[in-house]
Amino acid sequence: MKYLHTMIRVRDLDATLKFFCEGLGLRETRRMDNAPGKYTLVFLAADETPDAEIELTYNWPASDGAPTEDYGSARNFGHLAFRVDDVYATCAHLQAMGVTINRPPRDGHMAFVRSPDLISVELLQKGERLPPREPWASMPNTGSW
Repeated sequence: MKYLHTMIRVRDLDATLKFFCEGLGLRETRRMDNAPGKYTLVFLAADETPDAEIELTYNWPASDGAPTEDYGSARNFGHLAFRVDDVYATCAHLQAMGVTINRPPRDGHMAFVRSPDLISVELLQKGERLPPREPWASMPNTGSW
């Protein structure tokens, strides 16, 4: 058996691509527009694990522009997890992009953020925990993840 990908449905493809590509550094590996099915699939991967992909499924809106589905809060999905070289730098970069750091990396090891589609993303420090650092060490949790 071989792991292929995890699929998440997205509301705003551009915002989601910005989050995963500009924010987390994933790259688009392929894209497929399916006009008869009225959806677009975009596959993303990290450079270190190109075979472990995320499939973004964007269902096109109705002809009046209204969304065709309600995805709710997305809490039933669980989360995606990524190992990062510097959890503080990654969180600072995401925060500068306007992303809320829901669970700051107070311990120098783990943080949680949410994508524009409310998918929880766990960020884990590569190697040993980093020493506590402000503003992260005293930053409270925000919202849910």
